[in-house]
Amino acid sequence: MQASVEGIPQSGQVRIDISVTAQMNYTSYAARHKVNGFVLSEISYMLHAGEPVLQVGNRLRWRVPVILSLRSKGDIGEVGHIEVDVETGQLNVTPALIQEIDVRSEALAQRATSPTTE
Repeated sequence: MQASVEGIPQSGQVRIDISVTAQMNYTSYAARHKVNGFVLSEISYMLHAGEPVLQVGNRLRWRVPVILSLRSKGDIGEVGHIEVDVETGQLNVTPALIQEIDVRSEALAQRATSPTTE
C-alpha cells in the first residue's frame, strides 16, 4: 500500500503533521474489486483495476488505476483512475470520466495494434 499527500507547496518551509481519523470500511482489495466490477460492466471487458493508492485529503479514498489489456499483448497501460471512498465505498465516477477512459482506451489500443508498433 502507498499513501500520497496532495497540495504541498513547491518552496518555503513545510511542516506536515498528519492526523486522520476515518472508519476504514473498504480495504484496497475491496476498492479494487468494486472498480473491476464497474469497468467490466459499464465501460469495457478489456479494462481492469490496478493496485490502489491511498489518497489523503478532505476524505480518505483509494485511487484505483484503470488498466487496458489486450488478449494478444497483455496489459497495455493505464487509461485513467477511479476513486473509492474508504468509509462508504462510493465510486467517484462521472459521465465525463467514463468518456475520458473510453477515449484513452481506444487511442491506446489503436497505437498498440498499429503495424508500426509491432
